[in-house]
Amino acid sequence: MPTTLPTIEHLINGQRTAGGTRTADVFNPATGQVEKRVALADKLTVEAAIANAQAAYPAWRNTPPLKRARVMSTLKVLLEQNAEAICALVTAEHGKVLSDSLGELQRGIENVEYASYAPELLKGEHSKNVGPAIDSWSEFQALGVCAGITPFNFPVMVPLWMWPMAVACGNTFILKPSERDPSSALLVAELALQAGLPPGVLNVVHGDKEAVDTLLTDARVKAISFVGSTPIAEYIYSTGCSHGKRVQALGGAKNHAVVMPDADIPNAVNALMGAAYGSCGERCMAIPLVVAVGDATADAVIAGLKTEIAKMKVGPGTQASCDMGPLVTQAHFDKVKGYVEQGVAEGATLVVDGRGISVPGNEHGYFLGACLFDHVKPGMRIYQEEIFGPVLGVVRVKTLADAMDLIDAHEYGNGTCIFTRDGEAARYFTDNILVGMVGVNVPLPVPVAYHSFGGWKRSLFGDLHGYGPDAVRFYTKRKTITQRWPSAGVREGAVFSFPSSK
Repeated sequence: MPTTLPTIEHLINGQRTAGGTRTADVFNPATGQVEKRVALADKLTVEAAIANAQAAYPAWRNTPPLKRARVMSTLKVLLEQNAEAICALVTAEHGKVLSDSLGELQRGIENVEYASYAPELLKGEHSKNVGPAIDSWSEFQALGVCAGITPFNFPVMVPLWMWPMAVACGNTFILKPSERDPSSALLVAELALQAGLPPGVLNVVHGDKEAVDTLLTDARVKAISFVGSTPIAEYIYSTGCSHGKRVQALGGAKNHAVVMPDADIPNAVNALMGAAYGSCGERCMAIPLVVAVGDATADAVIAGLKTEIAKMKVGPGTQASCDMGPLVTQAHFDKVKGYVEQGVAEGATLVVDGRGISVPGNEHGYFLGACLFDHVKPGMRIYQEEIFGPVLGVVRVKTLADAMDLIDAHEYGNGTCIFTRDGEAARYFTDNILVGMVGVNVPLPVPVAYHSFGGWKRSLFGDLHGYGPDAVRFYTKRKTITQRWPSAGVREGAVFSFPSSK
């Protein structure tokens, strides 16, 4: 008889619940085997989560910010205590190596820690005597029910970009994590309940387009946060805005790393290895393109990369000796492999071919070795499109100006970096490049929790970036109060001119 697989349920009003009649398979990417199933929420299930979030909102909104912050402080400790279990779930369902899972969790914990500063972050402004006996001040008030839709590549970190700050600001929240690797987000939500978050304040629903569309169109949901591909981000933004919601939708990327002739090439190569092939390239801040200034620079970078790629070990993420695990699904493996074939067909030089790699004992896993292209040119699909896999291309240009022109012309503007010893070049690059996050000798310029994350152009739809100070503004609305208490017995006549302080 076939073994019954465990089903990952939703978390609504503090309780696990089935909800919906459909399920999806959850694979172990290292083996290619289905190990769990996840319930897919129907419209009624999502509406039940919204109703519970709305019911929990009044009491939570009026909970003192310090008490809300203490929940975040307790959650931080619980996340640290349960790090091993959380990371095991991430690696089992996503495939990334355990050290990478731990790095992801730590970045998420830093956002929880920042959310614990809510009493300070929510302080408004006050002005006394803006007019005769008139005082004025501003407050930052919660929005209501908010929702987050998060991607498969960071199943712990990206949810922690969203809901901790949202609930610390007094909102309630519905999280729809990726159905490809949903277990870790669910475990973190249950730890939040242990930390003291009241039932209904944070709800988790798993699902596909039916669940997403319900969140986008239900009038009770006031704000939507999203991270994913640009086509979906654009859909989320346009649909949510058309239904009167506040929306921030972070989309795709094609990040360029400029290597100058004066760069420390060995250090640049080591940095590029991690940035291109870490997490199997499944990062929106990955470096899939190197723009080498000068042929000598390109030759040196490629020689260094070939040497380092030969040292890489690819295998299950649970093996501590492995540098890179599998891609997340068979469909994504096929897509990334297709890009490699397309690059060859378009005339790029495939210097290192990671196709056909075999991992003993895991022959059915979704493993693709590191791939390296030279002579990549604008217009090629491997240059223009986000591959989201372990594929690095080298573009040769003559000058820094040529490199910047390429970057500025690309539709995405998420992240970029420059490797150089020249302070003047670095300053000019950071000041003028049309990209939202820029590194100097730093390949992954992901802001820390107390700065905000977001790109430019078609990498971000909306005015406010993710987490950090922008998150406080996104999850609150400003209210300005002007108040006067006239002295007893003083009566003034009607004034018909517009009030001023003159």
